[in-house]
Amino acid sequence: MAAGCCGVKKQKLSSSPPSGSGGGGGASSSSHCSGESQCRAGELGLGGAGTRFNGLGGLSGGGGGCTLSPPQGCGGGGGGISLSPPLSCGVGTLLSTPAAATASSPSSSSSSPGSRKMVVSAEMCCFCFDVLYCHLYGYQQPRTPRFTNEPYPLFVTWKIGRDKRLRGCIGTFSAMNLHSGLREYTLTSALKDSRFPPMTRDELPRLFCSVSLLTNFEDVCDYLDWEVGVHGIRIEFINEKGSKRTATYLPEVAKEQGWDHIQTIDSLLRKGGYKAPITNEFRKTIKLTRYRSEKMTLSYAEYLAHRQHHHFQNGIGHPLPPYNHYS
Repeated sequence: MAAGCCGVKKQKLSSSPPSGSGGGGGASSSSHCSGESQCRAGELGLGGAGTRFNGLGGLSGGGGGCTLSPPQGCGGGGGGISLSPPLSCGVGTLLSTPAAATASSPSSSSSSPGSRKMVVSAEMCCFCFDVLYCHLYGYQQPRTPRFTNEPYPLFVTWKIGRDKRLRGCIGTFSAMNLHSGLREYTLTSALKDSRFPPMTRDELPRLFCSVSLLTNFEDVCDYLDWEVGVHGIRIEFINEKGSKRTATYLPEVAKEQGWDHIQTIDSLLRKGGYKAPITNEFRKTIKLTRYRSEKMTLSYAEYLAHRQHHHFQNGIGHPLPPYNHYS
């Protein structure tokens, strides 16, 4: 499971801070944005191969830590959906041309020879809204979408309200085909994030959906060898009881929280359940993997506008819902 400087551990993760210190976690076979396992207070535990993670950071009471959830319970449990077997994390190529105003790729600030358009798209967020809407209203699930079905590690994040408070975030570091992966993690993040109650119909109009595709995984020998605002990080460490633990933050977390490298590492250790005093010597024992992401965010209003402009683009055949989504 552990990876050296040249190898990446195969497993699903979460990437958000602990709820008490800007993030949270959960337990299942996928990952919350705040850590490798779903851990309620943002603490993570290594749940074995194929682990869900939450990976978004957020201050308590506000913006959001995403949680990952391993197949086994981790500090508070919470269900999870089993995922396909984990693959090598060195999946996917970072693409560097912005796809839309609501898309972001911290790793694609400069155009390099051979760079292509970003893979993430608004249609992926629309598909997530479709899946959630159909589930909440009991409609038949949307048919196969038109965007690429290539495999990527991914996270689906939900925020709510004008202040965009975290409402759910779970993902996986194992590459999954996007059609099935987004369908699964849409519902897992909306209904199975142990930090929150399952979403309800009346919350739909206030939701924001973000899809993050993870790329360019690199093991590094120095725990400071990553850039705030550019890289997401996943750490592996041995806790006070001698157990291996893992936790992750998505690329946007440290920058949004105003953290430097040390603050981010220390927050991630706490999120991963490390209770002892954190010394510089202990930090040097951490195994760190850095990665990048492409991210697209869409509000519910933007989703409606998109669907009205491209009605039935996903081949949804259910009757017009109360919000008249597909007219």
